[in-house]
Amino acid sequence: MAQTEAGPLLCVVGARPNFMKMAPLLKAFRTHPELPKAVLVHTGQHYDFALNDQLFVDLELPSPDVNLEVGSGTHAAQTAEIMRRFEPVVIDRKPSCVIVVGDVNSTLACSLVAAKLQVPVAHVEAGLRSYDRSMPEEINRVLTDRISDLLYTTERNAEANLAKEGIDGHQVQFVGNLMIDSLLAALPKAVAVSDLLRREGRELGLNGSHGHAAVTLHRPSNVDDAEALSNVLTILADVADRLPVIWPVHPRTRAKIAEFGYEGRLENPRIVCLPPQGYLEMIGLMRDASVVLTDSGGIQEETTALGIPCLTMRPNTERPITVDQGTNLVVGSDRRRVLTALDETLRTGGKRGRVPEFWDGMAAQRIADHLAKWLATRTTGKPLQ
Repeated sequence: MAQTEAGPLLCVVGARPNFMKMAPLLKAFRTHPELPKAVLVHTGQHYDFALNDQLFVDLELPSPDVNLEVGSGTHAAQTAEIMRRFEPVVIDRKPSCVIVVGDVNSTLACSLVAAKLQVPVAHVEAGLRSYDRSMPEEINRVLTDRISDLLYTTERNAEANLAKEGIDGHQVQFVGNLMIDSLLAALPKAVAVSDLLRREGRELGLNGSHGHAAVTLHRPSNVDDAEALSNVLTILADVADRLPVIWPVHPRTRAKIAEFGYEGRLENPRIVCLPPQGYLEMIGLMRDASVVLTDSGGIQEETTALGIPCLTMRPNTERPITVDQGTNLVVGSDRRRVLTALDETLRTGGKRGRVPEFWDGMAAQRIADHLAKWLATRTTGKPLQ
């Protein structure tokens, strides 16, 4: 596709984690004098549109310019449908660049469309690797990085991962973490746990010496299998014996609990199960916690930035910097290992770590500055300084 003039930046979001990454980026793009207009494309991959609306408000994200309204489906069906609906948008808008973030199906699908139409692709949060191909997100990450023209990384080790895969280092730029840009901007507005519980009409004794544990669990390895989910519920009951648990239950997890007939195991006065919460509520829930148990990648980063101990109930992580420098411990789903780590955390105050380099709220500005220079080189032919 020939580029006769500077077309817009097509900025793609599809699922909840994308919104946190795109919000600061759009602000930086729209205030940068040398960049083309930014156009926000929402694929509609995320299932909960009401929650999406609140997230847009919390993050001060503008309404999407384009909504593909794809909805849920199998990985293959969803990816194919995103591609089918995104292609006419690219052909019509003639973008200078397509910006994708993270590792969801929308990330890969829109990158494939752009690459086949010879439109440059910039992948934000590139180079993260768990080396676990059983995770669909890992496949999305690897393939998106292979076909992207620009790869913006959140940590320096990501460049080494890309180099191992033969990607030219000139394509890679270390800029920091957009998730932390959003987190720092939203912290003053975070909803306190006491206010959250009051609003939900729930009570929990949070005045003990250990505070509360915040929980988020939704990965297929933890919830899709009856035996695995039973093990998770047993662990959470053991956690609740030590300190109160607040658990916003993901719809996927809620459905599996019902499917396997485990609803009665949630009837524990020390476990408060809530519906999915907004961004400001989740930040407050983590900020006020003594410990977080999760299988989410983003929450591993957010707890590191907040200085809150995190126990990751997965066998691996694509964000090793949260372990090497931050507050994260990867404990898997072995009951004894999880509880040993929890008891140590409660005894000592847990792993505190430090905030990694460039997790300073300025990642979006670094990307905007670099992208403006990069796009200028495509027009002038002069090398990037």
